Parts: sequence; structure tokens; C-alpha cells
Amino acid sequence: MTEPTADVDELVARATAWRDQDPDPETRAEVDALLAGTAAGDPDAIADLTDRFASRLAFGTAGLRGRIEAGPNRMNRVLVSQAAAGLAAYLLGRAEGATPSVVIGYDGRKNSEVFARDTAELVAGAGARAVLLPRLLPTPVLAFAVRHLGASAGVMVTASHNPPLDNGYKVYLGDDDHGSQIVPPADGAIAAEIDRVAATMRVHELPRAAFETADESVVEAYVAETAALLAGPPAAQPKVAYTAMHGVGWETFAAVMDAAGFERPATVAEQLHPDAAFPTVSFPNPEEPGAMDLVFARAAETGAELVIANDPDADRLAIGIPDPEAEGGYRRLAGNEVGLLLGWRGAELSARSRRPGEGTLACSIVSSPALEAVADAYGLEFRATLTGFKWISRAPNLVFGFEEALGYLVNPGTVRDKDGISAALAFLELAASLQAEGRTVADRLDEFAAKFGAAASSQISIRVTDLSRIGALMTRLRDEPPAELGGIRVERIEDLADGSDELPPSDVLRIVLADGSRVMVRPSGTEPKLKVYIDALATDGDVAERRAAANAAVAAIDAAMRELLV
Repeated sequence: MTEPTADVDELVARATAWRDQDPDPETRAEVDALLAGTAAGDPDAIADLTDRFASRLAFGTAGLRGRIEAGPNRMNRVLVSQAAAGLAAYLLGRAEGATPSVVIGYDGRKNSEVFARDTAELVAGAGARAVLLPRLLPTPVLAFAVRHLGASAGVMVTASHNPPLDNGYKVYLGDDDHGSQIVPPADGAIAAEIDRVAATMRVHELPRAAFETADESVVEAYVAETAALLAGPPAAQPKVAYTAMHGVGWETFAAVMDAAGFERPATVAEQLHPDAAFPTVSFPNPEEPGAMDLVFARAAETGAELVIANDPDADRLAIGIPDPEAEGGYRRLAGNEVGLLLGWRGAELSARSRRPGEGTLACSIVSSPALEAVADAYGLEFRATLTGFKWISRAPNLVFGFEEALGYLVNPGTVRDKDGISAALAFLELAASLQAEGRTVADRLDEFAAKFGAAASSQISIRVTDLSRIGALMTRLRDEPPAELGGIRVERIEDLADGSDELPPSDVLRIVLADGSRVMVRPSGTEPKLKVYIDALATDGDVAERRAAANAAVAAIDAAMRELLV
């Protein structure tokens, strides 16, 4: 986000102008309270006013995402209206005489439907065709609808797995972008139109018009095409426990399971239906400690052989399996573990359905590089992309793509984004096939280590209150690179700031060690964090020896990086 300075009088003027165009009484009242506190000299009110009005929530390749409050540095109806009008202007400007179209979806978070309807009315008012999905639905259904309806663009109102008081605005492009999320230069061009609207027009001046509402056939088509991932009836019926984590995944996932021939799972009733307050979790992200406690308890009650969790907008998937050594008897698989098993599945399917070497396995540069070993074994191309499915989905001839943050793209012919529903079905099919052969997911992980090597990973997140600290740490690593980490010699450090033949420029450092281990360091794109990703692959010895070696390397490097970044 931009961080211009402004004195209090200027901030008061900005806030007053903002309030006077805000159609939402709740956020107008927030501004009135801030202005009253500022007039009284309350330092907390002044600080809050500054935080909200001295800068603007930047529109980028992740769209918009932030806390639902008043001000240009928050998510609210004014900001969303400006974004909708800016997006419409961008689409109309490149339409070359044709009428562009936008399909809009929304999840169950606070204000999601309000933001979606504002968007539809403003897109229609600008002269484009606006189509609102029939009800709150998962993000993958919106991503599917962009291609299915032949839309020029799509907007999904969601903050995915962010905290309860956040919301967001995710933009997809159709036509030559095939329903993928925006990337440069489109993001910059859209942002420029949004800034122009914000600078020259008030929200009440923006024209609004009636929009279309899609019928259920869009959802039915998504369900049918997702269920078609399975070539035939399930080989077995694993006992499954499922949670939607207070999100929108259940109804669509249940319909997909029905269509594919799987029996309904045991569910966590308290988390099954949308609830914007997320009352049973402190953070609605399956990666967070404790977030899957209720579904693990339900799995234990029912003797489940597989645990499936979607995040609130169902674009991510978490998998749990029985583990007698884990507290409660179940453990969540790491995103890399799920990604590697699904990647192996994709490679096997590709080998049966394509000519050798035709197809690509892709993952983000911070995900397990062991996927390359799978690609090599099956004669497929491998592509490591920048973080985010806006990049992964654009890999040529994509067969499968994933990122370690629980995102998986198993069906690029249907959805060009991570999809926690189709990925859940693919993993369920894998578990069913294993069960029919008398094997388990844990056995499959052992088989992976035996065939490709044992992969181990860890992650360090350094949260900061002063964003300048992130830049200082990156500068220090560039200026004073380590010669060794955890007793392992650093072979080279690759600075991706200038880009490469395969990657656009990005503020990322890749540290390659002499034993083949790898460290990636980058600022988070959505949170005030510096993130470090550590990966190792061991191929010598039996499975137990390989695992011990990979885990030891990761542990040593992890400890060294933590000490280095203090």
C-alpha cells in the first residue's frame, strides 16, 4: 500500500469527504466517531484516523483484501464501488466495440453479498453486462463460471481464510487469460482506473443499473464437470469426516460427492454452514493450530479413515489421516505432502492418457521441489512459478499444480485456480483406490519416499509491526550472505529481484546448499511477515533413513535461519 504523509487537518478533510459519499450507515458512524475523537485531541482517534485515511488499500495481483471498516485503507462499500467502476472502465477500454461481461460471486462473510450486489449494479451501470451468481458459493465455482459463461472477467468477494473481520475482492480475467487471476500489467491498468474513479467521482455519482442473476445451471455444470474427474465408480468407500469451517464449501462438496458416487461423510455440525462470526475457531485457516480440532474429534468418534477440511471459501484443502502417535489419533498432512501425492496421481493419469512428455507439473517456488522428481520420472515438464495460482495456472500444458499453503489445481480443464473441492474429490479417489488394494495414505507416503526420495519442509514466519524491518532483513541477507547454514555449505544465493528467463522480478532470495537443500526467503504478499521456506530431499538408504536425513537437514537449517534473522 502507499504511505503518503498528511497533517491532521488534511486527514479530517479526507475523512469528511469520504463520509459524505459513503452509502453505509455503519461505516459513516465510524467516521463520525473518529472525527469527534480527533477534534477532542484523542491521540488514539488521531492514530486510527491516520491509519485509515493517510494511505489507500492497494489493488494488486491479489485484488483487494483488508479489514471491514471505514476509510480508503479498509474494505467497505466506497472502496468496493470505486474498484467496480474502475474494473468496468478497464474492460470497456479494451473491449474494441464488444460489450464486456463480468460474473460476480460471493461467500458468507460479512458484507460479501452487499459488495457483490454493489459491483453488479455498478458494472451494469457502466455499460457492461453483469451476472451475479445465484447465491453464496465457493470461490472455485466463480472461477469456473468465468470460463463456463464466456465472461470477460470475474469478481469473487471473499477474504478466503483471513480473520473474521476481513473481506476481499479477487479479480479473474476471461478470454485469452482463460479464467485465471490477474497478473501484471492488467493489475496496474485496473488500479490506475480505480485511482482515477476515486479522484474524480463520488460514489453517489456512479451510474447503477439492473443486472442479471445466473440460474442454478452454472452450479450444476461445475458439479458435473468436477465429478467427471473420476473415470468410474469409486473403488471403495473410505469413512470420511468433513468440515466446512463455517464457510460455503459443504453444499457444493456434498453435491460433488453424490454425483461421483461417494457416500456422505460424517460432518462437524457446528462448522457446516456459513457463519461470518466463525464462532468455533480463532482463525478460520486449516493450517492454524487448533483449527481442525473439532473435525479430528468427529473423525475419532466415527472411526474415519480420512479427514477433509475446506477453508471458508473452499479454494483450499486440508487432509488428515489416522496417526496413533498424534494427539487425538489424527494428524494433518502438510501442504507439501498432499501436493506431492496429488502430483504423483496427476503424473500417473497423464501417463495413461497422453503421449510421453506431454504435460507439465507446476508448483510455486516456495513449495516442495520434490515435484520435479515426479515430473522427471514420468517424462513431464516441470515449472516452478512465483507464489500464487495466478502464476501456477498459466504454466503451459498444465496437468497439475500446487502451492504448499494448501492450494491444489487438479483439473485445469475446468478451473484455472486452486480448488479445494475438486482436490478433495481427487484425494478421496486416491484414498479409495488405496483402500481397495489394502493400503493406506500413510503407505502411499512411504512409497513416495522409496520411489522419489523423502521430502521434508519447514517454514518460519517473522511477524513485524514495523514494515521497514522486512526490507532491512532482506537487505542484510543480500549484503551479508551466509557462508553456511546448520553446518551445510551455501553453494549459491540467487536473487530474483531482477527476474530470470522463467520468472518475473520478485523480492525473493533462493539459497541453495551443497547437499541440495534449499531456502526461500520472501516478504508475505498479504500480511506483515517475512517468510522463510526450507526444503530437503534425501535419496540414500531405506525409507526410515531417508526421512531421518531429510528431517535432520531441515531442522539444522531451520535453527540456523532463526538465529540469523533475530
